[in-house]
Amino acid sequence: MFGKRLVSGIILVIFAILIVGKGGGILYVVAGLISMMGLFELYRVMGMEKNLLGLTGYGIVVAYYGLVWFEGQQYVTLMAIVALMALMALYVFCFPRYKTEEVAIAFFGVFYVAVMPSYLYQVRDMADGLYLVWLIFISSWGCDTCAYCVGVLLGKHKLAPALSPKKTIEGALGGVLGAAVLGFLYACLFGPKMAEVAQPRMACAGACAIAAVISQVGDLAASAIKRNHGIKDYGHVIPGHGGILDRFDSMLFTAPAIYFAVTFLR
Repeated sequence: MFGKRLVSGIILVIFAILIVGKGGGILYVVAGLISMMGLFELYRVMGMEKNLLGLTGYGIVVAYYGLVWFEGQQYVTLMAIVALMALMALYVFCFPRYKTEEVAIAFFGVFYVAVMPSYLYQVRDMADGLYLVWLIFISSWGCDTCAYCVGVLLGKHKLAPALSPKKTIEGALGGVLGAAVLGFLYACLFGPKMAEVAQPRMACAGACAIAAVISQVGDLAASAIKRNHGIKDYGHVIPGHGGILDRFDSMLFTAPAIYFAVTFLR
């Protein structure tokens, strides 16, 4: 199991370096595929991956990515309103086929699993995105690693025992601090190449710290959904890791966190 997980992890890292480094259309397509696969996994857990609400959710994701490609973020609020209206129309005209909770999940899933990972492409597409996009991975994977190490060495107080008995407050704080340090060190190397960031070391450290806090919420949120529905993994598409949501749960949160943190801190 460990060997399979290690090999898959190495392949994912190589894949990330090639695709994210290239950026452009290929990253856009990959982000879209991750969103669609993740949404399918979430809807499958809820038992609605093939019903009309689920199919509408997939359609909304396609429409959203069309907006991202052609119009950026200009009409996302309009899209959200139209999407909600469409789902509520199905709820009303198909009543009582669907429950209120299913409509809420269909709408929630679009933003949780589709809109948020799209920021991986959007960070890469912004000014200095070639360098800033890696903060998404630094804050996510760096936080995980540092939190684990600090938790093993110093952890005493449980962070969320009902969801993850091994996570500690000390580990969480160590993860945030570790991510900030890694962001700072990264900026020491690549900051001089960032033309649009006034103080790259502080901006990268601050962005990674903010994203590290949010990434831990993302990790626990994914665990909470699995606990609520009695499943171990969302899927088996990534050997040794599970599904898309199992591997990218924290990055769903760090991608938009880095986008907005860098936007305000640069």
